Amino acid sequence: MKFEDVKKLAVIGAGLMGSQIAQILSQVGAYEVHMVDINDELVAKGLSNIEERLDRFFVSKGKMTDDEKDAILSRIQVYTDIDEGVRQADFIIEAIAENLSLKKEIFKAFDQLAPRTSILASNTSYQNISELAFVTKAPENVLGMHFFNPVPRMKLVEVVRGARTSVEVLELACELAKRLGKEPVICRDTSYGFLANRAYSAMMDETVQMVWERVAPPAEIDKALKLGYNLPMGPLELMDFTGSWSIRVASEQDKMRELGPERGRLHPLIRMMYRSGYNSVYKFWEEIMSKW
Repeated sequence: MKFEDVKKLAVIGAGLMGSQIAQILSQVGAYEVHMVDINDELVAKGLSNIEERLDRFFVSKGKMTDDEKDAILSRIQVYTDIDEGVRQADFIIEAIAENLSLKKEIFKAFDQLAPRTSILASNTSYQNISELAFVTKAPENVLGMHFFNPVPRMKLVEVVRGARTSVEVLELACELAKRLGKEPVICRDTSYGFLANRAYSAMMDETVQMVWERVAPPAEIDKALKLGYNLPMGPLELMDFTGSWSIRVASEQDKMRELGPERGRLHPLIRMMYRSGYNSVYKFWEEIMSKW
């Protein structure tokens, strides 16, 4: 398939990441987009969130007219039947929860329902692309295309190569990213966390350990890193903002499988937060740790 042959795209998952990806495909790429999720409530919420973001960040600031907003929304069709959603898709982006078993089932469905020439991409942050490709009959068409949150603002897209991903598919994915105003970087799926998350995790792990050791409160640790390294947001603040602590909990088994128990095991601070019902290290420090 050539880049100019890509006309219709499908996004599987209407949640935070899926709806944002669908938004930029229509808004920036001017593509026809099929957004798919498991029920009417989820796809309606995804579409509503897209409209809300367009109103808040563009229409209200005079960067977009109501007619332009309506045109963007009109290019996004929603489906609860995956068969209908992917049947004519040239390029499919899976953006469901970070659960390898679920992703494998989705890719098996793509293999049965989508055109044989369709390119199949996963927005996974760390799952192995070769393992996803293995369940399909065309592993050369499978790759990772990892967008970063918030998708409309973040420039980076990691284009992740599996063992059997073709060079042509990689190049096409890079062209798509560029059309969306992104900067693609290519890496292999043998790196857990790929590039950005793998490197950032090392700093994150140290900040969590510093909180655990009570070296300083989370706000002071973040302040030091923001001022010392010119970061727009501290690592702990960022994890609170994105709700990523729960992702760390959910990914523990996958991480242990890939990196071994010593490197993959969840930090006791995060485990304690999770068991106590917290998804914010700032609140956990203020309400629990500072009183010990």
